[in-house]
Amino acid sequence: MNHEKLILFQKTYDLILEIHPAIAKFPKNQRFILGQKIENTLITILELVIVINLGKATPNYFKKLDIELQKLKIFIRLSKDFTFINMKKYESLEEKVVELGRLLGGFQQVLI
Repeated sequence: MNHEKLILFQKTYDLILEIHPAIAKFPKNQRFILGQKIENTLITILELVIVINLGKATPNYFKKLDIELQKLKIFIRLSKDFTFINMKKYESLEEKVVELGRLLGGFQQVLI
């Protein structure tokens, strides 16, 4: 596993660690709806990153990962619009998701 791949994994892992406490503050009914969607999407992203890191990724994995990142952006935006997270947290999370997308784009060009 090379350094660049580790960065993709670490950034994904850090995003999970950052968003988890925010989801814990969602209204109870939304923790099990929108919060669970966010967490499931992040776990799927992490699983796909692991496959990429192992060098087992096909172009389809990159497409799946891009779709999951797009879903995550929408779920985070909904969280902001429903005021489950504040603007500062939204901006921080959005920036991290965009950074993951950029890293993914770079890997996709190199590996495929």
